[in-house]
Parts: sequence; structure tokens; C-alpha cells
Amino acid sequence: MTEEQFARAEICRVGKSLFERSYVHATAGNISVRLKDGFLITPTDACLGFLEPTQLAKIDLQGQQVSGDKASKTMALHAAIYQAAEAFDADTSCIIHTHSTHCVALTLGQQSVVQGTDKYPELLPPITPYFVMKVGHVPVMPYMRPGDVAVLEPVKDAIAHYGAMRAPIRALMLSRLGPYVWNSSPTAAMATLEELEETAKLWQMKQGSVEPLTEEQLSQLRTVFAARW
Repeated sequence: MTEEQFARAEICRVGKSLFERSYVHATAGNISVRLKDGFLITPTDACLGFLEPTQLAKIDLQGQQVSGDKASKTMALHAAIYQAAEAFDADTSCIIHTHSTHCVALTLGQQSVVQGTDKYPELLPPITPYFVMKVGHVPVMPYMRPGDVAVLEPVKDAIAHYGAMRAPIRALMLSRLGPYVWNSSPTAAMATLEELEETAKLWQMKQGSVEPLTEEQLSQLRTVFAARW
């Protein structure tokens, strides 16, 4: 099996798993994988639960579609994330975007996001060790319509900002839309998404009344597990 064949199979497997567990619904969400000669991405308005490998859109390194169904309208954002994240995680190979219920719910309302850095509000405080270890900071981008290329520069800036703080991010949140997460493979990206959504669920269940981990506890996670916080 070639790299591309394996990537196509993995996108379909992960998409089906996310759909069956309600991390995505209807035609929401998209998945991409970076290849040596371009990208694979799920088609626009496709249900991630019923993908076929041949449906996936292939995009070359110049951004032109070369095969498959029409690419997701978010391909430009995926490409921007790959480009920006590569400076801090050279092995970034998969991006997953969903409309995960609890993550989206936390961006609805005036007091929904928590204080973050001096530049970005964040979706969640550090309330569990595995959120800190497996996800890290999740900056929240202001609402823009789906597919709006105006989001590209703020997203690249956020990735550079946290990288400069020596806390490279693996996720960010588009307000009212959903999270984008990335990692070294579809399996790893899915695990990052799962941890993020479960932490959002805990935070929502406790109505934001959880004390975050202390600086000493965070320091231990940095030392022992190289946590990015």
C-alpha cells in the first residue's frame, strides 16, 4: 500500500469513527492529510461517516485540485495551518475540523471563553493533566463566516504567538463553528480532538466552577511529560 492509499484509508476510517460517535454530524467537519506531493482533503458537503477513498480531493503543492470530488472550502485554512505549524512541529501531517457540541457551546454567550494570554482568549483553562499534556492552549478566533479567508492571518499569527512562547499549539477554536486540531497522523489528531471535546464537556458540566491546576502542578507536567503549557 502506498503512502497515499494508506492516507485515503485512514481519513475514511477516522471520519467514520468520528461520525458514529457524534463528534461530527450531517455534512459538518473535514479532514486533511499532508503528502509529499500535496494534500488529501474530504470533499465539500460530504458526510464523514460515509466516505469512499476515491472521493477524497487531491490538491497539489501549488493549491490546484488534481483529482477527486470538489475539495472542502476550508482547504486554504488547512494549508495555512500546515505552513504555520511546520515551524514548531515538522511532523504535522493531519488536520481535523469538527463542530463538536461542547466545544462550540463554550463559545456561545458573553462569558463563554476564559482569559488566556495577553493576546488571545482561550477555550479552556488547564483543569486536567491530560488536557495539558495532550492538547495544550486552545486560542479562540473571533467569528467569521465558514470559508472566509480573512481567518488565515489571525490563525497563522496565533500559531506563531504560542510557538514564540515555547508552548506550540495543536488546536484552535473558531467561535461558533468548531475546533481545528492537528498532529502527526489521523489517529493522533483524533486523540487530540477527543481529549479536547471531553475536557470541554467536563468544564460545561461543572459550569466553569473548577479550579485550574496550580503553577507547581503545571511545572511538574512540563518537566515529566514535556507538556506545552
